[in-house]
Amino acid sequence: MELPHLKDDPYLKLVRPLVEAYLAFSRADSRHIKSLRLTPSQFDVIATLGDTEGMTCSELSAKTLVTKGTLTGVLDRLVAKGLIRRDAVRGDRRCTKISLTDKGDVLFRKTFAAHIAFLRPFFQRALHPKDVEEARTLLLRLRDSFQSDGI
Repeated sequence: MELPHLKDDPYLKLVRPLVEAYLAFSRADSRHIKSLRLTPSQFDVIATLGDTEGMTCSELSAKTLVTKGTLTGVLDRLVAKGLIRRDAVRGDRRCTKISLTDKGDVLFRKTFAAHIAFLRPFFQRALHPKDVEEARTLLLRLRDSFQSDGI
């Protein structure tokens, strides 16, 4: 296979800025979450459970960025902190519903609002409000392309 003219490849020009943007976001995001005395995975679970009646482990796994292998340990630590509870689902002993406790709900309301307030200025500096939906659409299209089985 012949090496393409890399300096002329429009898609290759996107890779580095995309990775750099992700890494910069991840560093700032994680640093702030840690200042809230949570791990990014714990915050993800709490934010996902917030304002819900709870969800099964399968639902939680699908809606968070926490891998299935990591989720059990994260849930164990959140139970130990008194932030979530596990309840058996009536009629299905194999299924467990995960919900925020009152203490977890208070933490969700405090930390989620603080984290959104922390992140908003980064987006506001970079994007005009009318650009947000276009950026979101393009990022989702790119994500879906990488997730497709077509290649």
